Amino acid sequence: MSRSARRTASQRTAAISQHIMHASTSAAPAEEKTVLFESNGSLRTYILNRPSKLNALDEPMLSALRPKIEEWGASDLCGTIVARGVGRAFCIGGDVANVVKDASNPKTVPQAVEYFKREFELDYILAALKKPYIAILDGMTMGGGVGLAANAQFRIATEHTVFAMPETKIGYCPDVGGSHFLSRLDGEIGTYLALTSDTLSGRAVFEHGLATHFIPARRIPQLLDRLVELHQPHASVIDRIIEDLSSEREASERPAPFIGAVRTALDVAFRHNKVEAIISELEAMVATENKEVQKWATDTLQMLHLRSPTSLKVALQAIRRGRKLSLRDALDMELKIATAFCRGASPDFATGVKAVLVEKSKERPNWSPSSINDVSPAIINKFFDQNSPFLKDAPALELPDIESGTISNPLKYALPTEEEIGSVVKGSHASGGGLSMRLDEVQARFADLRPGKLGVKEKVLEVVNRCCVVTDNADGNRVWLKWKHASR
Repeated sequence: MSRSARRTASQRTAAISQHIMHASTSAAPAEEKTVLFESNGSLRTYILNRPSKLNALDEPMLSALRPKIEEWGASDLCGTIVARGVGRAFCIGGDVANVVKDASNPKTVPQAVEYFKREFELDYILAALKKPYIAILDGMTMGGGVGLAANAQFRIATEHTVFAMPETKIGYCPDVGGSHFLSRLDGEIGTYLALTSDTLSGRAVFEHGLATHFIPARRIPQLLDRLVELHQPHASVIDRIIEDLSSEREASERPAPFIGAVRTALDVAFRHNKVEAIISELEAMVATENKEVQKWATDTLQMLHLRSPTSLKVALQAIRRGRKLSLRDALDMELKIATAFCRGASPDFATGVKAVLVEKSKERPNWSPSSINDVSPAIINKFFDQNSPFLKDAPALELPDIESGTISNPLKYALPTEEEIGSVVKGSHASGGGLSMRLDEVQARFADLRPGKLGVKEKVLEVVNRCCVVTDNADGNRVWLKWKHASR
């Protein structure tokens, strides 16, 4: 196909896609497939097409996705893979209502466990793709939807993006690799998101490291057009294209929620390895003189009170363990946790799904145990102890042979992490350098490390303001940064 023909086809596809993306969320016709697959040049796209259910992943969708993803991953004709969703969501998560229904009957419990097994296997296969993989998170992206995108090299947030791992709301635990990727976010942001089920919206999803780029939704058709023109592109070329379509923060936009004093308070409160200690720290912060921190602590306590006490403790344990695990091992651990929930290690999963998703109640579900203090170590061991009766003969992930080191680095094209900024200030960064750096020198270093990337200067400034003190050499001519922030 000629270049002009490809461009015409691309424009036609983009116009149709734009129409689909802004279609109403009325149910698709019965004959409409719940996953659409498109090929355009070397670009391959899967489109989640279940808008009436906010693209919640069910069994037929998983069955359709895996073979196609594996086919594309092995094809020489495929250059880039894109993930999108129809309507108001990329993907709202797994179809847990049906999972809980299966888990309620001893005869169908294996089907409930099998759902999680197949979902986690797909997440791992996507993470191991050797092709550039781009997830366009233009809408609600939660739970299982996050799993599809979390390890993509490129995760694009728009003003419509709403991110959450809402599992503790329904008496379950963050999964789909959440123990791995949440534990690697700056400080304790991941711990906070895992326990509270709080949401991040729009640009904040990018600024807090869960997306690699932020572009306005209106530019998505332009992005797709430019991707179609590429043939077997290197990831750095794709990064440059996406960056060209990115936009600076507008003065009217709200700042990211976890910066400054609130971010410091978050790291202090959620650094603990016991939920009781986190709650105690938050209760002390309610009495602080800083009104912003006071409100944040009050709101956070209210969120934690509504969550399943068992889920909170299981989630915290999983996050702490996940930081030391590979993605595969984290998913394996999470499959065991899911198996225990399905086999009745806690009644809260069924209770939460019924209250929150079926009855849509705003009241606190009838959790059992109802209090954090009543969730004993014996209860938590049901989910982690290899001798737990709830884990006997638990299934293992069945994955294709994947070479070590081929799992994508989801942080490569994102904003620099707090840890990386700290390594530059302390002189231990892999790119070299020494101690005694000024703010402008640190910013210049990251301008070289992330050339042309929007948001880098602002991220470095926020981290330095919060984590560094300024010293000088007593003559007033040179002002140095000294890292004061404690590591995890």
